[in-house]
Amino acid sequence: MADDIPFDRQFDATPGVAERVRAGVRRVLADNPGPFTFTGTCSYILGEGEVAIIDPGPDDARHVAALLDAVRGETVTHIFVTHTHRDHVGALEALRAATDAPVHAEGPHRPARPLRMGEVNPLDASGDRDFRPDVRLADGDVVEGRGWALRAVATPGHTANHMAFAIEGTDTLFVGDHVMAWSTSIVAPPDGAMSDYMDSLRKLRARPETLYLPGHGGPVRDAHAFVERYLRHREARETAILRALSRGPMHIPEIVRSIYIGLDPRLAGAAGLSTLAHLEDLVARGAVVTEGGVAALDGEFALG
Repeated sequence: MADDIPFDRQFDATPGVAERVRAGVRRVLADNPGPFTFTGTCSYILGEGEVAIIDPGPDDARHVAALLDAVRGETVTHIFVTHTHRDHVGALEALRAATDAPVHAEGPHRPARPLRMGEVNPLDASGDRDFRPDVRLADGDVVEGRGWALRAVATPGHTANHMAFAIEGTDTLFVGDHVMAWSTSIVAPPDGAMSDYMDSLRKLRARPETLYLPGHGGPVRDAHAFVERYLRHREARETAILRALSRGPMHIPEIVRSIYIGLDPRLAGAAGLSTLAHLEDLVARGAVVTEGGVAALDGEFALG
């Protein structure tokens, strides 16, 4: 179902090596590959001399050392965080201790909606619940450094506190995990919400940036066309869910088996949560009903 998206899985960056990806931007890849992180998490260094670091990366002493080595002789004046999954902020405390740079982000890690009675958040371990930025940013805020300025672009959906950062006066946007060249992004309740995610995609489609630098994998070029395909993919997934339910009431594992053909077994849980995200949105819109009137991972769903 993602065949209409021109994914680019040819990404040969070397972990620990600072590489220039465009004028004024260097990338350092962390060595934390996996089914959700691809070849690893990308940290970015913005500027020269007095620099900002976007997304410190995972809790890995080797990655921290590589980042600090890349900025040797320079001053880190700002740290920016796109969102608070641990593969993006695990290295934060070590980096903050080494640089004394203030941390800028949308806010603390939090669910996109309140937990329901008896609900357990399956993603608890993936987010840093203790994270607190030194500077909280609102949508549209601009932070200036030496030779650069970043505009905050709120993009909730993957997480409630997800934020992208546009380099003012350029075509470039740091997009975290909202849009990636190698795969679609996971939207998993209660941390994420499909309605927020789709709204954020439409928001990016209307912005001028055409080059995205994501948290995993290589750059997204021709970004507007890519985002359009992301939107069409999500709409097609929703249609597939409704088609499956047209055959009768189903539980989420049944829906996943019906619509995710050839799925990597390691991603079955993520597919279930993504399906739940679609179903929560469909329930809110009245297109689908479920027992008790609320969406639940173990509930049975039917057409509204």
